[in-house]
Amino acid sequence: MPDELTEQLPDLLPRLRRFAIGMSGSRDAGDELLQAACERALSRQHQWTPGTRLDSWMYRIIQTLWIDELRRIGRQGETMEAEILEYIPAGDGRHDAETLLTLDEALGALGQLPEDQRVILLLVSVEGYSYKEAAAALELPIGTVMSRLARARLRLTSLIDEGASRPAQLRGS
Repeated sequence: MPDELTEQLPDLLPRLRRFAIGMSGSRDAGDELLQAACERALSRQHQWTPGTRLDSWMYRIIQTLWIDELRRIGRQGETMEAEILEYIPAGDGRHDAETLLTLDEALGALGQLPEDQRVILLLVSVEGYSYKEAAAALELPIGTVMSRLARARLRLTSLIDEGASRPAQLRGS
């Protein structure tokens, strides 16, 4: 008989994958991160308390695995890949090109944020968590979530503005 974790986990996979891609900066690394998180969750399901938020527990596992990976290979500061751009539907060529450039710059800027800010920005701005939900998921005071999110948004805006002010031929390099 399936338990609560194995019943709920498949429905969470799209959200967890999006989060893992956002954390790692590439689809391949995100998929590997998600697979490792699922393996860890299933092998340690006794550590999860039924009736609590499985998504919060899974986000925490993904975050922990990613931090461990960064420590292992020492690649902090690497920018995100733009390979997820293929998800954007086709349309007006000029508009699409500008959209791709803007998204590429935003992903690159997101990859430059400190890990603690990136996690909160992904949970609140991408996954739609409230400040209270993000605080509970990350086991942080709500004030810490609010200040990290504010700093992340300011830094992201600054990084994107810096990219927009460079000449076009320098932006891609």
